[in-house]
Amino acid sequence: MRSSFRLAIAVFAACGTLACSGGTGAPTMPSTVASPAGTALSAAGERLATSSAEQPPFNLEAILRGVGFGHVEYRQEENPDANIIQLGIWVRDLAPNTTYSFQRAVDTILDGVCTSQNWLTLGQGATPYPIVTDSRGTGRADLWRDLTNLFAAGTAFDIHFRVVEAGTTNVVLQSDCYRFIVRD
Repeated sequence: MRSSFRLAIAVFAACGTLACSGGTGAPTMPSTVASPAGTALSAAGERLATSSAEQPPFNLEAILRGVGFGHVEYRQEENPDANIIQLGIWVRDLAPNTTYSFQRAVDTILDGVCTSQNWLTLGQGATPYPIVTDSRGTGRADLWRDLTNLFAAGTAFDIHFRVVEAGTTNVVLQSDCYRFIVRD
């Protein structure tokens, strides 16, 4: 009986050790949480280097929340001659058969807090292009913007997005603040 008790304690201690080490036998690192501004934070809130092969944040995915839901894929292809941003926008649960505009505002103060209100409606190049929802309130738009002559390579800024009813300032969806760097 006494040896069974000792065996149970030994097994319990071994299981506790494995659980704390993640089963690898190596010390564990603090878990990271990606912040919207493109940095990584430890569980204690310390800034950590991110391990993405796409560093710095040349591309991003933004979530839009509000009356409905939306998703933005913000992609910058590697091209030595031009800096074209491809924007894939998808929205759902908005008013059916309605026209919306997709807008962005940038902050050059890199603090992860987007306070600027310099909203620009995006589209096909410099021409605004709408997002039109179907009978279920779902819509898509493939937009693009040429940054070649607007921002120098390596320029960093915080950016946030919103979707507004076309012709109004009525915001139906908006994003958090994200960090973006213009590709070399």
